[in-house]
Amino acid sequence: MPEGHTIHRLAARHRALFAGQVVRVASPQGRFAAGAALLDGRTLVDTEAYGKHLLHHFDDESAMHIHLGLYGKFADGELPAPAPVGQVRLALSGTRHWLELRGPTACEVLDPVRVAALRARLGQDPLRDDADPRLAYARVVASGKPVFALLLDQTVVAGCGLIYANEVLFRAGLAPTTPGREISPRCWEELWDDLRALMKEGVVRGRIDTVHTAHTPEAMQRAPRVDRHGGEVYVYRRTGQPCLVCGTAVIRGPMAGRNLYWCPACQPSEG
Repeated sequence: MPEGHTIHRLAARHRALFAGQVVRVASPQGRFAAGAALLDGRTLVDTEAYGKHLLHHFDDESAMHIHLGLYGKFADGELPAPAPVGQVRLALSGTRHWLELRGPTACEVLDPVRVAALRARLGQDPLRDDADPRLAYARVVASGKPVFALLLDQTVVAGCGLIYANEVLFRAGLAPTTPGREISPRCWEELWDDLRALMKEGVVRGRIDTVHTAHTPEAMQRAPRVDRHGGEVYVYRRTGQPCLVCGTAVIRGPMAGRNLYWCPACQPSEG
């Protein structure tokens, strides 16, 4: 599933391609036909990302809400648009460009009340300037759940996914099993600031890189990481490989229904 930086990149791209234009909207597959009919011929005013949710705002105050989930994928290009092939949920075109969406978990039209409800159920998004880390911390410190699970909870931190959660905890030297109630305000502030910086870099680069300069392939004279997710990381999907900092084998284990990766030496548990 794409992490928050990818959704913010998509919002910026769609804004650049279509904002301010009257757009044609269709659903070749048919599953979004009713929603497409409501939006077809309207002006796309703006786009925004909130966590892993993408919103296209239109001139009638409605919004097209998209959540890619595990399989959703966009494609775009210059007009003329190609003939639809396969299960195209959404086909959108403006004055010069086209857009296609396949396989999303959600593609729906929301009125302002439902948009507000969506925002209300999400946590704070580190990539948004209106985010308040103190609100996220209030939920963290009130919980006995492991901090790893809390970082992945979209009602606490919107947009943080598996890679960022694993990596930011390693960079903090914090055991993933640490209960939220044991996280100090200073510790949370440092976690939040680091997560925000890493995700902002992800928006710029289009990939997740989390290693410090001293641990890059060039600095360590090692081969670059080869993985379909790309990017240089400390622990994510490095099970059994030596920690880039101390050489201890990276461990993997399940938590909150997801894969947790950590270095037992760099992230010691007090228990």
